[in-house]
Amino acid sequence: MNRNASTCATAPRVSLYRRCRQRTSAERRTHPPGRTTARLFFAACTALARSTHYRCYGFKYWTEWKQALVIVTPETVMQWHRTGFRLYWNWISRHRKISGRKRISKELRELIFRMVVENPTWGAPRIHGELLKLGFDLSERTVSRWVSRAPKNPESARRWQAFLQNHREAIAAMDFFTVPTFTFGVLYCFFVIGHDRRRILHFGVTEHPTSLWIGQQLREAFPYEIDHRYLIHDRDAKFGWEVTEAIKAVGLVSVHTSFRSPWQNGVAERWVGSCRRDLLDHVIALNEKHLKRLLSEYVRYYHEDRTHLGLSKQTPSNRLTAIPTEYFRVVSRPRLGGLHHRYDLAA
Repeated sequence: MNRNASTCATAPRVSLYRRCRQRTSAERRTHPPGRTTARLFFAACTALARSTHYRCYGFKYWTEWKQALVIVTPETVMQWHRTGFRLYWNWISRHRKISGRKRISKELRELIFRMVVENPTWGAPRIHGELLKLGFDLSERTVSRWVSRAPKNPESARRWQAFLQNHREAIAAMDFFTVPTFTFGVLYCFFVIGHDRRRILHFGVTEHPTSLWIGQQLREAFPYEIDHRYLIHDRDAKFGWEVTEAIKAVGLVSVHTSFRSPWQNGVAERWVGSCRRDLLDHVIALNEKHLKRLLSEYVRYYHEDRTHLGLSKQTPSNRLTAIPTEYFRVVSRPRLGGLHHRYDLAA
């Protein structure tokens, strides 16, 4: 018995994992993934394989036992383990005892939201005090959490829109955007846009933007007495203290947007998007001179021909509306080399 045991111990042990990995593609087709019974059989074989006595004598009565090892792949075993792990912890989470305060009722949440809407200047401490006077037992931290989740009042957004509409003549914005060149270089385009009629007050193109260059562009954009009062721009590193001093020198107030908040300079960002969709996505800039010519043509088209949703389908230059006569025909005038067209009536 000892001799047989030693012989069996020295014999090469075939691991289940190695046999599973050595399965060929032909065996995959002939041995589809097992169902529940096959999984139970696989588990039983694994338990029996741990026994030295069974490894020595049990498998000799079943010569085809190795074929049963290819019913699953190692990936399937790993997937079973992960599924069981996930189900186990989901079960633990469902049956875990919930500690802390009880969740507040829906009626109390609606009351908090109502107080937020009716009292815009109230914070969580003030609302918490009112709730305590009404007999509700909850913490100020809970009130603060639900105050932050309160739905926004749409009336405030309409008031802000009305404020911008009434003061848009005094607001301008500036920004940069990049354009790749034919030789894989990068050109920087600077522009200043007015909020009132969405007019491009000035633009410039350079390969090396500096604070001094930006200051010169601002002096060219506002050479005389200006109607604008505020200039919106982001916190780009190119807008250093020299740019801030240049803005003050031309009589404007610098207004910085928040970090990573391009939506706060939405008028400028929308013009960049329009410029890319209308022009830059269809051409390859050769050099600085070429790009400046293309942008000059686009700005002319943008002011005189292109209608805007923000201007009630009007152009920044107030394009006149044609009056049809009894005999007329529509004439097409190409713009930007034929990328766009303007249509007029001709007799």
